[in-house]
Formats: sequence, structure tokens, C-alpha cells
Amino acid sequence: MTTRIFLLSPAHCGGERAQIVLRDRAEFDLARRLRTREGAPLGEVFSFMSGLYFRGKLAYARCFAQTTTALGGVRVITPCQGLQSPDLRVGRALIRRYARVDIDPADARYRRPLLRDARALVDRLADVSAWEVVLLGSVASGKYVEPLIEVFGERLVFPPDFIGRGDMSRGGLLLRCVSEGRELSYAPLLNASRRGRRPARLVPQRGILARTEHWLRSGGEQLTSQAGPLRGA
Repeated sequence: MTTRIFLLSPAHCGGERAQIVLRDRAEFDLARRLRTREGAPLGEVFSFMSGLYFRGKLAYARCFAQTTTALGGVRVITPCQGLQSPDLRVGRALIRRYARVDIDPADARYRRPLLRDARALVDRLADVSAWEVVLLGSVASGKYVEPLIEVFGERLVFPPDFIGRGDMSRGGLLLRCVSEGRELSYAPLLNASRRGRRPARLVPQRGILARTEHWLRSGGEQLTSQAGPLRGA
């Protein structure tokens, strides 16, 4: 079996939803937890700020990651802290720090920690005979592809089904895959064609988001079609 680790591109930490959750007077649960010493999980915070897209990436990665428990199968690309677990507890100060750094390979604040952690991951995989790293993020630009290929080479792969899709379409596709227990196929990013025609629009389905959240809450038990209906994907 191939050890498979997923790298998730980050949410935009300087956008409108980030400003909402960071407001001093915000009283919803996530905003309150971000103001405490314990903070909130990075994956939950990015899911709020990015919405459907990051939620789909995180659910998909947790569903299909194949690795040892000690290694962990999901890592989030951050603006200035390299690769982090989605379970990392973060607070408002760190999110604001993220917002001040551009996702740009020319910016050492982004590139150096990312390369450091990517190389450390390769070292930890040295004794694994078959492994690959799946990028769930934009491949049209070089902001993730360029530094990651430098480290992972042909072992860096992506879902070709992402080509031509916007963020919301990718998120909806990933949620469908989790709901159906269907993993996408992957292809090496090295020398790959990363642009193409926009695919057909996804047919709206009810209940996908509810079934996915039920799956996450149940710790990965088999999804069933009996989950309650909810608009969302």
C-alpha cells in the first residue's frame, strides 16, 4: 500500500471572513475560542474563513490519507509556519501574523519554513518504500507547486479533476467524493499540464455537507444516505 499524505493550501487570512472571526465583539463560538488561551484548531479556523473549499479539502484528506498514526496524513500549508497539523491550536495573534505574509515563493517568510518542513517530511519517509504527497490546492500558479516540486519531485501529485475548476467547484467535488467513498485519481505534477477547459458544472445535491460533517463527528465511520438533508454543495 502506498503511504499517502495530503497537503492542503491555506485559507485567505486577510479576507472578510477572517475579519469577522477576529472581531473583538464577535460572540459566536469559534470567535470566542480564538480569544482564549487554548485557541481553536487550525483546520476549523481555516474552514470558517474559506468555507466550502477548505472544508471539502480537510474532509477528503482525512477520509483518504494512508499513513502511520505517528506520522499523520494531513498537513496544512501556512503562510509563515511551514506545514502544520490541522489540529494545531491557534489564536488571533497567529492568524493576524499569517495575514501579514503573502503566499509567494519569492517571500522568504513563506518559502523557508515550507521547504524546511517538506524536507523534514521526506526524511521521515526515508524508510517507506512507496509514498506520495497529494497537493489539494491551486496548481495553475507556482505558489505551491514551485517550492514543493523542489523537494518532492515526481512524488508530488494532484487530482487532474481539479484542472479548470474554481475553488467552490473543487470543494463541492471533494465533498461528493467523501460522501460516496470515492477517491480521485492522481497524477505527478512534475511536467504536468496544469491548465485546461472548465469541466461541466456539478449537479447540485442535497445532504452532502450534512453527511460529511456526520462522518467527521463519528470519527470516520461509513457514511450513509440517511443523513439529514441540507443545502450546501
